[in-house]
Amino acid sequence: MIYTVTFNPAIDYVIRTDEVKLGSVNRAVSEEIYFGGKGINVSAVLAELGVKSKALGFIAGFTGEAIEQGVKDMGIDADFVKLHEGSSRINIKLKAAEETEINGQGPHIEEKALDKLFTKLEELRDGDTLILAGSIPSSLPPDIYEKILSSLSGKDIRFVVDATSDLLLNVLKYRPFLIKPNNHELGELFGVEIVTDDDTIGYAVKLQTMGARNVLVSMAGKGALLLDEKGKLHRCGACMGELKNSVGAGDSMLAGFIAGFSNGDYSYALKLGTACGGATAFSDGLAKRSLIDELMKQL
Repeated sequence: MIYTVTFNPAIDYVIRTDEVKLGSVNRAVSEEIYFGGKGINVSAVLAELGVKSKALGFIAGFTGEAIEQGVKDMGIDADFVKLHEGSSRINIKLKAAEETEINGQGPHIEEKALDKLFTKLEELRDGDTLILAGSIPSSLPPDIYEKILSSLSGKDIRFVVDATSDLLLNVLKYRPFLIKPNNHELGELFGVEIVTDDDTIGYAVKLQTMGARNVLVSMAGKGALLLDEKGKLHRCGACMGELKNSVGAGDSMLAGFIAGFSNGDYSYALKLGTACGGATAFSDGLAKRSLIDELMKQL
């Protein structure tokens, strides 16, 4: 079974308008609502590919109830911890000539609620996959990723971590199966600017020597690069299409890679991940199977 964890899920409220005038009434041209968060995005694209997963995390209030129902409507098995106070966040995506985002803070997560999550994680068994993706709320300890991996380190579980900064660096000692920085995040990890392919490869190798088994680096229009645990380098060019949406593209790539690796083929996993990322980037919402299949023909 594949498990995803979303610590701070959200309702994404997308508003499209011709222009925004501060201090005035602005009227929407169209509106869309999505239920998301990085882990939920991964689960949604896995479901689109016919791969089952269980979504874990925290929800609160009427917005949390909407998120839970929305996730179930996407065909995802949801097993969230319900908080007694606060409300799950609403993120506003305002799309006009420029795109502006206002992300909500989300509810406070108490220690008792966190204990309930750990109880759910104890159900994981050898051969399962656990995907930890995204930042963490301020109410959680900064080493929460480490604590989760440490609590499960005695089991044969595939850990997948999509995070930045110390959240990522501090879990490398647990030898995660896969990490997925983009090229900008890769540079930030080491305080450098990634300019050339040699830079990307060199720092991917460094992450591997620090503990990561497989390093997947997304590079926007330059495609993606994978350094597998056998030391082999795989490359995949970018899909061609009209960019409509950047939200969830990286999560979609991660989902595609995990789904594609079920047969142990790194090259196919990289291609499917790239197609899934492109399908989201070229859509208003997350990737749909029909576009994923179409983009696979480009690769």
